[in-house]
Amino acid sequence: MENTVNFTVAGIQREIARLKAEKDICILAHSYQGHEIIETADFTGDSYKLSVDASRVTNKNIVFAGVHFMAETAKMLSPDKRVYLANTSAGCPMAEQMEPGMIEAMKQREPDRKVVAYINTTAALKTVCDVCVTSSSAVKIVSAMPDKKILFIPDCNLGSFVQKKCPDKDIMLLKGGCPVHAAVLPEEAETAKKTHPGALLLVHPECVPAVAEQADLVGSTSDIINFAKKSEAKEFIIGTEISIAEHLQFECPGKRFYIMSKKILCPNMKMTTLIDVYNICNAIGTDDAAENEIIMSDELIAKARVCIDEMLRLGG
Repeated sequence: MENTVNFTVAGIQREIARLKAEKDICILAHSYQGHEIIETADFTGDSYKLSVDASRVTNKNIVFAGVHFMAETAKMLSPDKRVYLANTSAGCPMAEQMEPGMIEAMKQREPDRKVVAYINTTAALKTVCDVCVTSSSAVKIVSAMPDKKILFIPDCNLGSFVQKKCPDKDIMLLKGGCPVHAAVLPEEAETAKKTHPGALLLVHPECVPAVAEQADLVGSTSDIINFAKKSEAKEFIIGTEISIAEHLQFECPGKRFYIMSKKILCPNMKMTTLIDVYNICNAIGTDDAAENEIIMSDELIAKARVCIDEMLRLGG
């Protein structure tokens, strides 16, 4: 009998669960995805955590609800698995704003600087970098590096945060970063604090320094989530992608969560829908899945893995 799908949120979620079991699929959903997608995932979190999660499971098929560079990283850490991006149009302006040739030219001008790449970069850009970092591990990794002269790319706001935490390092920054987080003005943070005077302000370091300086906590998405869950405080202003406030509302119903700014809405993350996740799960095993599959040469994986392996060596 042909399977019929009940095209409601709950019906599609049930069908995704059936397809996962039938086709040996593991779903990874970045924390910025909508809650209806989060509920279908085997793992949620930031991009690097999810890639590590994928490398540890036995499923032969990985579906990534996120953006392109994230699925690339998952493929790099799981080259033996088939990795699919739920929506092929979902990219990341920060990850794509610098070309390898640009950084190679900088290295020629500054040969004594080690290039530290934020994980939010393409695989091609990672091939010309020395060390990779996440927003959670950036300060730890840069501190652990024996090198004093650093070129930090691409996010100058995260780089500025690292610079303040590592005053013994000579850190060069380029103009780049997340246009969504960077769009928030200091005045918006001030207004949010005045509107919710009893709330703690939790801010991502991709925000400009004048916003981060007003925060009670500056940290990665996972840092923000964990702090809010464990804190005895009852009210929080969330200074990162607005979906995090929604997820925390579900996880901490006794607490109140407010967004710092309506601007922190990632259009690329919001491109992926629950139907996208269903469609790729349904297509796996057929020719229709080909356009969603992440294909990388062994050479590219090997070169891009060097800076990630160095991050792991340094304790990231």
